[in-house]
Amino acid sequence: MEAQPAPPSARDIALVRELASQAMEYATSDECETRRQRWRDVNELRRPDRAPVWCRIALAWREILSDDDIQCIHPTCRAMETALRKDLFYLTLGIDHIWPPWWPIRAGFRCTTGNMWGVPGRKSIGTTDWGGFLYDHPIKDPADYEKVTVPDFEYDAVGTARRAEQAAEILGDAMPVRVEGVPPTYGLLQVYWEHLRGMAPMMEDLAFRPDVCHRLMAKLTEGALRGIRRAEEAGVLTSNHHEPMFCSDPVNGATEDGNVALHQMWTGANSQEFDQVGPAMFEEFLLNYQKVVLSPFGHSWYGCCENLTTKIHQVLSIPNLRVFVSSFWTDLDKVIEAVGNDFCIMWRQSAAQVTLHDDLSDHEAHLERGLKNLRGHHYQVVLREIETVKHNPERLRDWAKLAIRIAEKYA
Repeated sequence: MEAQPAPPSARDIALVRELASQAMEYATSDECETRRQRWRDVNELRRPDRAPVWCRIALAWREILSDDDIQCIHPTCRAMETALRKDLFYLTLGIDHIWPPWWPIRAGFRCTTGNMWGVPGRKSIGTTDWGGFLYDHPIKDPADYEKVTVPDFEYDAVGTARRAEQAAEILGDAMPVRVEGVPPTYGLLQVYWEHLRGMAPMMEDLAFRPDVCHRLMAKLTEGALRGIRRAEEAGVLTSNHHEPMFCSDPVNGATEDGNVALHQMWTGANSQEFDQVGPAMFEEFLLNYQKVVLSPFGHSWYGCCENLTTKIHQVLSIPNLRVFVSSFWTDLDKVIEAVGNDFCIMWRQSAAQVTLHDDLSDHEAHLERGLKNLRGHHYQVVLREIETVKHNPERLRDWAKLAIRIAEKYA
């Protein structure tokens, strides 16, 4: 009989509950509701009091919240403590950070057809301290594409219930637990492709083997759709309009206390791996397939760190698009001209410009120009992919104050 892991200690449980109580106090506060309304207004194409301002920390967490700062011993409590401390840290920055008044447990799904896509996953063969990576990919030769198969999925009700029960036992009355149902697959088809083949060979195949690429994308699209449909058939999907960037009114009448359909949910995609691919090939080999995966949902966003300047009108052709993500490298003026007031613009900032420069003077000028031009439009200001703060988290507080001040100026 398999040995059961030791239960959490009373000390671990008490610590998690104390942090959860703090999180719950904020989640039910007027301050949090004001910020939620700001997000709702901008994403519903209404006029908020000012544009939401938000940031998300990536590798820089190791400079802010180290393993030594986490006090819990039990693995589950340790993970919960880490997540709660991160959320509470965001509050100290003064950004429009929000979270719902419950602890989320993601519904689990199993791939029932063995290896996803029918081949072993990529294997890590090298990393660096600063996030560099090197992988060995399963598709070595164009002929290997024929090994790719369409996966299938099933809802793991037992495993999901077990995780939800454990979280509820740890949290007690400090915070309720809610199972959040999202599909096991998504519209980032180019990510699946890159994981199978690798970036350089993928670009070569696009240039010289278009028929092979179309056959692969058809399989990836079918697999992504199957995962999405299996989640809907399982009856476990829940509304997902509660988080920063995509907080909105309930989508197409979605209820807060029951399961929803795909057309009552947000989804999104991007084309980062296609940054250097021209507009025609981008549309033919990626966007046309992504539209099929995005179309069952109610609202969608599109974009990330890629330059979409030459692809703006193609992205705007996504039927359920609500948020256009304009990266630091995308021509904001051209986005504004094309978008008008028909969509919300998520204006992404450069983490390097914010965290690596000696001061924020260059970034202040950048914000002044951009927010002045965005005045009268629906937009949010977002700083992501923060890999370092040079051991100076105060820079993020300074950035938040600056961005909020200028957003208020041009509200």
